[in-house]
Amino acid sequence: MLKISWSPIYFHPLPQGHRFPMEKYNLLPEQLLYEGTVSQFNFFEPTLIEEKWITKTHDPDYFGKLQNLSLSKSEIRKTGFPLSQELIDREITILSGSVQASLFALEYGIAMNIAGGTHHAFSGRGEGFCLLNDIAVSANYLLENALAKKILVVDLDVHQGNGTAEIFKNQKQVFTFSMHGASNYPMHKEKSDLDIGLPDHTDDINYIKTLRNSLQPILDNFQPDFIIYQCGVDVLATDKLGRLGLSIAGCKERDRIVLALAKENGIPILCCMGGGYSEKISHIIEAHANTYRLAQDIFF
Repeated sequence: MLKISWSPIYFHPLPQGHRFPMEKYNLLPEQLLYEGTVSQFNFFEPTLIEEKWITKTHDPDYFGKLQNLSLSKSEIRKTGFPLSQELIDREITILSGSVQASLFALEYGIAMNIAGGTHHAFSGRGEGFCLLNDIAVSANYLLENALAKKILVVDLDVHQGNGTAEIFKNQKQVFTFSMHGASNYPMHKEKSDLDIGLPDHTDDINYIKTLRNSLQPILDNFQPDFIIYQCGVDVLATDKLGRLGLSIAGCKERDRIVLALAKENGIPILCCMGGGYSEKISHIIEAHANTYRLAQDIFF
């Protein structure tokens, strides 16, 4: 069964005109239920993990500042969200959802989080709509509990996974692969194990060719026993914060490649949704929904 983490807290009210499309966290599960891709039985509401698992990845002083709502104005501005207790509760819930979904992935081959993919959260600071790094915490949880030995992070959001790269820069059991827009945020890139910066307006054909040529050699050489997939849909040509040129069909083919390789190689995979900022919310929802449709088709 495809297990999907979701909670009402994922939708967090933001000031009028804020550019983050928070409504997608309600619309996406509604669409999946409406079309019959999933049922209510597929969803689970995460319970909060112990704080020790967060502070094994994030600096305890930083996590304490989040809990005490004591970030500076500059630190708050970099996150992109107004700071509140409700926001921190949301971030911890999303992170917990990814950790628990990773356990379902071990059981069923794949599991997903309606939110997550917060790859701009560093060990000691937040950036770019990311305060806590669910990818990194999930990976460390699996490693610490001997549930995985070698984890591959496949980050195909349009923005480089700079926080994840920083957290795992000296961790040989985690391979970070980020394929992103070369000239997009963040302007200062961290060093992943493999970074591929794509030129502006890269189309479906060149994107898919580059992905195919990159991912299989990583699997062959690193031989992971778990994959965490950050499948942001801000690679679309319609995205306001991206500069690539993918169609919705191209984005779906991207997901098909990653999921099919995981299935063919018997590697459990956790999917975290990542970003998406197209003008029309319908484009965001359709691209995200395709990932779930493929998960059902390929794995079940």
